[in-house]
Amino acid sequence: MSPVPVYYYSSVSNLTGRFAEHLAAQTGREVRNLADADVRRSEPAGHWVLLTPSYKAGNADEVTLPAPVKAFLRSPANRRSLVGIIGSGNRNFGEYYQAAARELSEKSGRPVLFEFELSGTPEDVDACARILDQLDAALAR
Repeated sequence: MSPVPVYYYSSVSNLTGRFAEHLAAQTGREVRNLADADVRRSEPAGHWVLLTPSYKAGNADEVTLPAPVKAFLRSPANRRSLVGIIGSGNRNFGEYYQAAARELSEKSGRPVLFEFELSGTPEDVDACARILDQLDAALAR
């Protein structure tokens, strides 16, 4: 079984994108950017993991999930094959730190596999890679 791909969204700051790129470079894992309309319109062939930033920064009325992530999750097939969530956030958001990953986890019943701040550290990439390897092994059984 091949490694579960990671579908991610990164804004123009590219903080989440940098983490995804480091993860791909270190592990060879496929990462697909939901900023690309063709990726958003696709359906993964099997299980996949979402890497999403949170945008709620202290205002309860703000949207939490990025629009491209919402668009991708409109597909029932995409929702069914989602197996976990990785969250990117900013601790300056206070109680809203990782709000998107946590809210989506609650709504979907899928676990938050890993959380990191901003673009993460090399140690974050290592830890996330180990978790994803464990997920691959569990799914292969």
